[in-house]
Amino acid sequence: MKQKRDGGVAVTGTADKQPNAQLTSWFVRSGWSKGELARQVNRRARQLGAHHVSTDTSRVRRWLDGEQPREPIPRILSELFSERFGCVVPVEDLGLRSAQQPPSGGDIDLPWAGPQTVQLINEFSRSDLMLGRRGFLGASLALSAGPALLEPMQRWLVPTAAAPRPAAAQGPGAGGGRAARLSEQELQLLESTAAMFREWDSQCGGGLRRKAVVGQLHEVTDLLQEPHPEPVARRLYRVTADLAALAGWMSYDVGLQPIAQKYLVLALHAAKEAGDRPLGAFVLSSMSRQMIHLERPDDALELIHLAQYGSRDSAGAATQSMLYALEARAYANMGQVNKCHRAVRMAEDTFCDVRAGEEPAWIDFFTEAELHAENAHSYRDLAYVAGRSPTYASLAQPEMLQAVEGFRRDDVHQRAYALNLVGMGTVQLLMRDPAQAAHYTDQAMAVAKRVRSERVNTRIRKTTHAAVRDFGDVPEVIALAERLSEELPEVAEPA
Repeated sequence: MKQKRDGGVAVTGTADKQPNAQLTSWFVRSGWSKGELARQVNRRARQLGAHHVSTDTSRVRRWLDGEQPREPIPRILSELFSERFGCVVPVEDLGLRSAQQPPSGGDIDLPWAGPQTVQLINEFSRSDLMLGRRGFLGASLALSAGPALLEPMQRWLVPTAAAPRPAAAQGPGAGGGRAARLSEQELQLLESTAAMFREWDSQCGGGLRRKAVVGQLHEVTDLLQEPHPEPVARRLYRVTADLAALAGWMSYDVGLQPIAQKYLVLALHAAKEAGDRPLGAFVLSSMSRQMIHLERPDDALELIHLAQYGSRDSAGAATQSMLYALEARAYANMGQVNKCHRAVRMAEDTFCDVRAGEEPAWIDFFTEAELHAENAHSYRDLAYVAGRSPTYASLAQPEMLQAVEGFRRDDVHQRAYALNLVGMGTVQLLMRDPAQAAHYTDQAMAVAKRVRSERVNTRIRKTTHAAVRDFGDVPEVIALAERLSEELPEVAEPA
């Protein structure tokens, strides 16, 4: 056994190592050159503070030949390939060994107890505020999927014994620690602040206010570490769950996938402490959306079914309709046509029972336009799964048009407007109408300049690249590609 140096990181090599067929397969399909992969590894390493890493073409060749690098390179490669393919690519699937393998579910299999939940959110939000700007925090996390994700989340439904609270929390004069005193006005202000942040997220995207949300979340968990009467503590836990879910969603929106998942897991824990099953179901729906994005529809479906079962006696019509719509999305991505159609009908039927003012504030985003958008994306995804089927694309088209027109009149949900304009562009490509695809994508680009959302930008780029690939000689597509390169170019990392 001999030791080598991998750009300053010690690696263990053997004389009889075999070529790494798994890594080679991912590498070939990525379309990257060895030099391009080396440059991306070096850029990501600098972002993580690992300045000793200095990879080159020859080192990439050695990895493909079977050399095993030490951390942080296996995790960096996992993140790069996951982002490239839009699905979770674990270190093991690359034929690599992580020097610091966490236990299964280690980042998300957390204790279901109030004090630990508060401490974990407080510490994680503080670390995010201090280290998250350049992605360093994400280096300590790994995305979980499959049983490692689903089994810990199922414990959301398991009743837990109430943790003993300080005597002061039982009421005035009970003895013990001094109870924190929050007025009703202060509690309402905290709750309304969470609602304001949600509106900002919808208008401006996750990139503009994410740190403000994380900072507010940290402050609320500071409050929760003091003793409170039970009703006040539950309201604070509810605000904590709301803010943590929003921090997770905004992290997802800007592409920080492991950080997003951790916040959503912590939000589910806080919702359990608040005794708020519908809010917990909403958090699970956000986790499901992330799994659909990462091309894990089976996991998405399991999370939705868990949300539906856990909130079956408490969720309002809007929440139930939203869960049915996401169930349809999962079935569509699994190619389950009949089940997708049935879930779409259930979403539509249930939405008819929605009554204004009877739902919690966090579900306000689920308007009639949003329902049309979800159903349109389900049919659009079915079209892709069925080999770009024009039949399913024709079902998606009127739904997407209603979504676009609904959001056009909505000054708040600008990110959703942009996403559905892009969605309409993808539907028009499926319908073999590149001029209209370019028209809608061009409109999305105009909205994207007002919305700081990497999710929107990525979808615009993907749609434009698909249009160029299939209809590169169409004048409208040529003009769209030129505008993309001028107004929404790929962000170059510093050399």
